[in-house]
Amino acid sequence: MNFVWAFVIGGLICVAGQLLMDYTKLTPARILVTYVVAGVVLSALGWYEPLASFAGCGATVPLIGFGHLLAQGVLDSVEKIGLIGALTGGFTAAAGGITASLVCGFLAAVFGQSKDQS
Repeated sequence: MNFVWAFVIGGLICVAGQLLMDYTKLTPARILVTYVVAGVVLSALGWYEPLASFAGCGATVPLIGFGHLLAQGVLDSVEKIGLIGALTGGFTAAAGGITASLVCGFLAAVFGQSKDQS
């Protein structure tokens, strides 16, 4: 049943993004930023953690989950090392995911074949 809820919640998050692209004049970049900020705000209000506990990867994998990860990293770092944690906590919490994406992007560039788009 956990897989079903992860699929449903993740799908609803994606549907909301698609509706924003279809029915507003927002660019994809602004929608991405909106999702990250929404994750931070929902996490700060304490509303995202119950959703993430309920939906699992359906709530943590989409971009809104990245905002939640950054907010939780900042909160944990501020609690451990003080105010300087507000500057370092988000980077520390997201370092693994960012590194993995950079390495995969580099490997795709090295081993992939680029093609002309026209």
